[in-house]
Amino acid sequence: MRWALVKVCVAVTTMVVVAFAVPLGLVIREMARDRAFSNAEREAAAIAPALSITTDRAELERVVASAASDAGMAVHIPAGGKQRAVDIGRQRAADKDIATTRKLGRASTTEVPGGSTLLQPVALSSGEIAVVEVYVPEAEVTNGLGTAWAVLAGVGVALIVGSVAVADRLGVRMVQPAQRLVESAHELGEGKLGARVPEEGPTELRLAAVAFNSMADQVVQLLANERELAADLSHRLRTPLTVLRLNAASLGDGPAAEQTRAAVAQLEREVDTIIRTARDAKPQTAAVGVGVGCDAAEVVRERMDFWSALAEDEGRKVRVAGVDRPVRIPVARAELVAALDALLGNVFRHTAEGTAFAVDVHNGEDAVIVLVSDAGPGIADPRAAMARGRGSGADGSTGLGLDIVSRLAESTGGDVRIGRSVLGGTEVRIWIQLDGREPERRGHRGSVRRRRPARSVATFNRSRSLP
Repeated sequence: MRWALVKVCVAVTTMVVVAFAVPLGLVIREMARDRAFSNAEREAAAIAPALSITTDRAELERVVASAASDAGMAVHIPAGGKQRAVDIGRQRAADKDIATTRKLGRASTTEVPGGSTLLQPVALSSGEIAVVEVYVPEAEVTNGLGTAWAVLAGVGVALIVGSVAVADRLGVRMVQPAQRLVESAHELGEGKLGARVPEEGPTELRLAAVAFNSMADQVVQLLANERELAADLSHRLRTPLTVLRLNAASLGDGPAAEQTRAAVAQLEREVDTIIRTARDAKPQTAAVGVGVGCDAAEVVRERMDFWSALAEDEGRKVRVAGVDRPVRIPVARAELVAALDALLGNVFRHTAEGTAFAVDVHNGEDAVIVLVSDAGPGIADPRAAMARGRGSGADGSTGLGLDIVSRLAESTGGDVRIGRSVLGGTEVRIWIQLDGREPERRGHRGSVRRRRPARSVATFNRSRSLP
């Protein structure tokens, strides 16, 4: 499309330039010719007063010598009465052309070798008609014509080059959005549901981008709804499973009690398998493209509303901070939902009932920090936990852990850090980079650290204690 547009512009501009340049070149040529003959007419007019006064040869020769140009002038006076014919200067025109001019009594031009001549009739006092012949060489007729044509040709070439440049820019403006649309369509087909197209370019392509992004959002939303349904079902099952497990433990010994406990354990494993399969089968949803991302504050509020029901059932104190205003991050909504669900699920699975936890969001100048902390026993070996990333192998561990969280943070150039929270348990700090720069890596308890904004950590730490 780009080269086709360039070719069309070249063809159209060339036709326009030719249509204007050829007539203009001819006009310039005629102007040069008119200028040369106008000069010849002025020279001939300078002789007319002398001819009307005298026909003396010597006087006329002096007048012709003073008025004529270097090319030459001739005066032809016919014989009449007592006057003989007088011819002054070199005659270049044919006798019949001179006679015709004298007979008609009006100026005329005629072609001669090396140029042209202007034949100007002048009435004498005797009533006869003299003819003044002014030679106009071809060099004078074409004087400056080559320069004018060269300038005209240069202007035409500049117009063609300019049209090519403009057409190329227009072609790029049209082709690039189409290429981005094709690339995003391929990425979406490969399962990268975060693929989006910038809504820019010509109106038609912009509308196509809007439709594509809307379609991709609907696909992501459908998958997110499925994941929400799986998570909701799993959480609904875990509460009655907990009751069954407690009741089974109180049954005492015996074959029936053992079978009941084995059935409850098997059911828990099946639930974990369903959750693990659903999580592992999810397609890539890494955010790509301009303007793609989500509001971290909104997602945190939504997920905390979801988990608060279970927290209330288990008697856990919950605190959320930093979600009172929008916090935009370059991460797909589904990815952030998965990461939060993984971390909060770990809190519920690996801490005792009644253990408090908190989620804090801090919006810095170049990064967003999301903290998930609890008052549980903590993680003895954070480095091993980061390296493992596939579950502890204990009952209730689905392997979601830190793999999802690490992929989310690293996709933005950020990292994940595990440490001791102010509540006394585990603190998982997700560093989401906003500008895509690589973090500064310094060894610290096997984690990754980077320069924080001056007001970020101090302000954030003051608000992280539970009420």
